Amino acid sequence: MQAVLNAALPIFSLILVGFVCGRTALFGPAATDSLNRFAVYLALPALMFGAMARITPEQVAQVGFAAAFLGGIAAAFACAFALGLLRSGRVAQACIEGLDAGYSNVGFMGIPLCLLVFGPASLPAAVIATLFTACVLFLFAIVVIELDLQKGAGRAGTSRKVVLALVRNPLLIAPLAGLAVGLTGLAVPGPVERFAALLGGAASPCALVCIGLFLAQERVGLADVRTIGALVGLKLVLQPAVTALLAYQVFEMPTLWARAAVLLSALPIGSGPFTLAKLYGLDAGVTSGAILLSHVASVLTVSLLVAWLS
Repeated sequence: MQAVLNAALPIFSLILVGFVCGRTALFGPAATDSLNRFAVYLALPALMFGAMARITPEQVAQVGFAAAFLGGIAAAFACAFALGLLRSGRVAQACIEGLDAGYSNVGFMGIPLCLLVFGPASLPAAVIATLFTACVLFLFAIVVIELDLQKGAGRAGTSRKVVLALVRNPLLIAPLAGLAVGLTGLAVPGPVERFAALLGGAASPCALVCIGLFLAQERVGLADVRTIGALVGLKLVLQPAVTALLAYQVFEMPTLWARAAVLLSALPIGSGPFTLAKLYGLDAGVTSGAILLSHVASVLTVSLLVAWLS
């Protein structure tokens, strides 16, 4: 439990800082939007570019790990998407809730936790999980949201609007550019790498402070509490259960990679869904509450999982 608490406490602290700033009116709603836009348009693209630029063909070759990890994501996403569609009737909003159930906090919490529990040998698995979560899942969600928001102009018009929106979106351009660099083996110049690291390092702290600000400025209804509970259950229970089934019973991979897949899939919800909800003007109340509750509950659930895996 100590290892999990060490990884989760900084996250709680950043959300609390944002909450206090919101309650004391140090930052208002305009500051929340500006801080979120900084994270979406500058910090997060830099973080995604830096992560993708370090990928190697050898890391991509662990097909079993990738299939098990993505299988857990797909199961949780599909369940939450269906529930969200029944609740709101909007594909874009349901996609955010699907993202809530499948988006692990792998970058901010998963990498240090894997290093603490499994040692340096688990770092490649954590990096790949970060890439699948922050890039593949994130980009899939962006495409689905854009398709929903841009519909109404006919098939050709919708396709044109979606393509234009995607090619202008830094959250799509940055990881694809990084992937091209990583797979071709080109070295990123030192100043560029340092620039991306400095700017990308602000992504998670800014997003977490934004969550605290949002929680201080909004109210969560009873219906939202039930939805939040369902999303947290899907994230902390269903996703790791499906991943464990696939990792141990279906696909072949080294034991360390199987354990890392299960642990990384059991992590609480990252800040990505919140930034995307705010970017597109969707309901972020459920997402912010689910992120906070999932981190609180994960201190127990992930600690029990770590004890079992160890």
